[in-house]
Amino acid sequence: MNTPRMRTLTFVPADPKGFQDRYLMAQIDAPELTLGELLGEHPALSLEPLRPELLQLRLDSVLLRAIAEPEAGRPLYLVPGTTVSGLGANGAREAATDDAVSAPVDTVNTAPPEETPLPAAGHPERLSERQAVLAAHDVDINTAATYLSSGLSVLVRCEKLLVEHLAGEIAGRSGRPQRMVRAAGTGTAAGDPMRQLAPDRRGALMTALQTEVAQVQPGDVVVIPHLDLLAGGSDAALSAEARELTDVVYERSGTVLLAFTDPSLVIPEVLASRFDVRLAMDILPRLVPVAGGGTAPIGRALVTRDEAELFEGFEAVELYKHVAGMNPVRLRHALHYAFGRHRAALAPAGRPDSARPQFGDLLHELRVFKVRTSSSFEIPNVPMEKIGGYRLVKDELERALEIITGAVSDRYGLSPQLAHDLIPRGFIFHGPPGTGKTLFAKAVASKLGGTIQVVSGPEVTDMYVGESERKIRELFAEARRNAPAVLVFDEFDSIAARRSGREDGGSRAGNAIVAQLLTELDGFRPDVPVLIIGTTNRIDLIDDALLRPSRFRPVKIDLPDEEARRAIAAVHAEHFEVTATEALLDAIARATEGMNGDEVRSLFRDARADQLVGPGQRVPDARRLGELIGELRRARQQRELDKAQPIGRSPEGGRPALSLVVTRRRGGVVGGPPTGAVQVGENVPDETVGNVPDDTDSTDDASDEETAS
Repeated sequence: MNTPRMRTLTFVPADPKGFQDRYLMAQIDAPELTLGELLGEHPALSLEPLRPELLQLRLDSVLLRAIAEPEAGRPLYLVPGTTVSGLGANGAREAATDDAVSAPVDTVNTAPPEETPLPAAGHPERLSERQAVLAAHDVDINTAATYLSSGLSVLVRCEKLLVEHLAGEIAGRSGRPQRMVRAAGTGTAAGDPMRQLAPDRRGALMTALQTEVAQVQPGDVVVIPHLDLLAGGSDAALSAEARELTDVVYERSGTVLLAFTDPSLVIPEVLASRFDVRLAMDILPRLVPVAGGGTAPIGRALVTRDEAELFEGFEAVELYKHVAGMNPVRLRHALHYAFGRHRAALAPAGRPDSARPQFGDLLHELRVFKVRTSSSFEIPNVPMEKIGGYRLVKDELERALEIITGAVSDRYGLSPQLAHDLIPRGFIFHGPPGTGKTLFAKAVASKLGGTIQVVSGPEVTDMYVGESERKIRELFAEARRNAPAVLVFDEFDSIAARRSGREDGGSRAGNAIVAQLLTELDGFRPDVPVLIIGTTNRIDLIDDALLRPSRFRPVKIDLPDEEARRAIAAVHAEHFEVTATEALLDAIARATEGMNGDEVRSLFRDARADQLVGPGQRVPDARRLGELIGELRRARQQRELDKAQPIGRSPEGGRPALSLVVTRRRGGVVGGPPTGAVQVGENVPDETVGNVPDDTDSTDDASDEETAS
């Protein structure tokens, strides 16, 4: 029995990759999708005339091919029910009714597209990436179009994923004929920004821009999809490429321009000044307009009905703070990822609600998606209650988190401006080493339900001019995209040191880093929950401008007191599965006076490790813990001696001391007399040995009290 052959159709979509990806994914998650529905999401031209009944074919009964460029002279045909304007600027470059059209053109000069309908008030049945972008940024698009129609040039700052959807739409709504800058011989110049990095590609684009500017007619708008890449750099320096580009765009200063730049890239100010208006479309709005008037939360307008119904307890308003920093395309990818992970819950009929995924599962999948699409962010798992002691520090942080998450605003109905003024921009955790400053930062991120990135301060600094500032910009931009997020700068004093008036290169570079930090902090947006935390042992070195109350709030995390040490010991005893009675915990808290949390943790870590892999596999009991406390004290005393004695000299300035080794061994009972000897190197005075105190009694408090109990 012969299997019937499936019909093959070839299309030239406005977005070939998006068309092909949707077709392939539909084979898995939506085989019932029809050809007409696919073409509604991803407009395309056909290489052959299509009868209307073909649009009813299911995608699992037809083979589709997507090509970016037809052969020269090959006729193209409109799909029944579509118009040239309905294809958008990228798709309108080539169209036909029943007549053949000549080879594609590089410059588009079309009439404005038909008005894009607003989304309905409820969850949409289906939503393409283009529809999501236009729904989310409808107000911004109209604003930019109004400026263009008034004869003002507009510079739009948005992520590259949005450019292909925004460029033609903004120009079209302005009512002006548009001239899209494309390299000759390409049909989708706006859709592949990475190819524009090639030198020959840039040269072709520059030639196209020069041609459009020279041939522009009154009333036209010249659209430059990737102005930042044409500028040829990643900083504000006026490179040779930037000079050439500046010369071209200023050649006819009366020409109306629409250009796009990415938030992570910077163009020289002289180039940006060519534009009368600068608009940012880098975060999602909380509300979007809907058909029939009124507004709807973004969690309803950009989430399909199936996605909302899958997750029990879905809250459209609550979703916003978890996706505010994402662009609409990335949000749709994240929701599709989450839906695919949990769609099996829809399969069995009559499945009880208790088995359905919850809204919290959706939020978790969104965090996982952010981490997997980011190179450096991670999901923290440090509950605040797992940090022993420090009640005052915890109370202060939890108060701040209530404001950041909007809980206080919702509880008291605060105005947006008041809520904005109450939100802290960041914290500086300062105190001795080993007190858990980074651990507190991770606990804050866990409480915030967000992602975290820990950056070492020296990693930011760079020998090349402008590179450090670029890294700062990229870190903040990445944090906003992964919001809610916590960005931690470890060793903060290395990049935020007090500025000086010296003219040396190092001082100028340090001043520039601090200035960039101030710029990013002053650009704080309350709708995008991003918390900046710096950790340092030397708060006295931090620049005064960063210590202003409206920027960073200092939080001192000092050595733990006795109560905190006891709580820390209890946490780590449980974690390392070391049995510790109440009396033993009390004894450890007293015996570890002056130690930090990391040292207390090391007691239980080392005791447990000795039991598993040490010689004789010693039991982690009170005796062993007492020995470890003594070892910690002796190591600290040795470090203090080493600091006090310069290398290569004896304390009294005599000839060089060869060595000073203090070695003690315990007997069978903790607290017994040392059985080892004190070995002294050549020419070390007796009083130096005497400075090493006998800590037998103090180091054995833990074991003595446990024995007594």
